[in-house]
Amino acid sequence: MASTDSFHDDDLAHFEAHGTAPLPAPHAQGHVTHDAARIWYASYGSGTPLILLHGGLGHSGNWAYQVPALVDAGHCVVTIDSRGHGRSTRDERPYSYELMASDVLAVMDTLHLGRAVLVGWSDGACTALVLASQAPERVAGVFFFGCNMDPGGAKEFVPTPIIDRCFSRHRQDYARLSATPDGFDAFVAAVSEMMRTQPNYSAEDLARIHVPVVIAHSEHDEFIKPEHAAYLAHTIPGARLRVLPGVSHFAPLQRPASFNAEILDFLQSLGW
Repeated sequence: MASTDSFHDDDLAHFEAHGTAPLPAPHAQGHVTHDAARIWYASYGSGTPLILLHGGLGHSGNWAYQVPALVDAGHCVVTIDSRGHGRSTRDERPYSYELMASDVLAVMDTLHLGRAVLVGWSDGACTALVLASQAPERVAGVFFFGCNMDPGGAKEFVPTPIIDRCFSRHRQDYARLSATPDGFDAFVAAVSEMMRTQPNYSAEDLARIHVPVVIAHSEHDEFIKPEHAAYLAHTIPGARLRVLPGVSHFAPLQRPASFNAEILDFLQSLGW
C-alpha cells in the first residue's frame, strides 16, 4: 500500500467513503472456535508478536495503516475480529471484556504464542488490559489507547460529524463482513450496553497490574476524559501517559504515521 507518512484524514471523510486500504496478504488466517463463538484472526510477517485489538463496532481492517508499518519493523502482527464483530460470531450472551479477553487467549494458544505485546484501541484497549490483569505471564506489554477502565472515565456522549462518519463506515463494513449482515442495530445495542457499565476496575484492581503499560490519549478524544487517562497512568504501576496532539478518538485512521511512531516507541522501550 502507499506510504502513510503524509496521509491525514482528520475529518474521516475518506474513511467514510472508502474505508481503509485492504490489509496485506496474511501468512495465516482462520477461525478459532471458542466458548460458543468463531473468532477470526490473521497473522502477518515474522518476528516478535504483536496483537492488534480494534475498537467497538469496528473490525481488524481498521488497522490497515498500522499492519504494514509494524511488519516492516520486524514484528509478527496478529489481528483479531472481536467476538460478534467483523467476521467473528457470537452467541446470545451479553458482551463482556473478560469474555473477549478469553477469546484473545484462545487465538494465542492456537498460534502457539507464549507472550505478546497487545495494542488496543478503545474497546480493544479494555480487552488488552483485562487480559494483562488476568494472565500477566502471557502479556509483554499493553499500548492502551482511548478507553476508560471504569464508567466514570467516559464523557457524556455528544454526536459529531466525525463520529457519524465513522458509524456510517462501521454499518457498511458490518453488512459486508458479518455472518448476520442485517443485525447491525441489535449488535450496536448489545455493545453499547457493555460500554455503559463495563469495565469497572477499582484503583486497587489497577494497582495489581504489573506489565509495562502506555496510556495513549488523544488531545481531542470525544469519549474519554483526559483526567481519567492521567488517573490510569498514575494508578497502574510504572505506566506512562502519552498525549497525542491534533487528533481524536480515531487517531490510527486520522494520522497513522504519528500513531505508528508512538507504538514503535513503546516497543523499543520494551526491547521487543
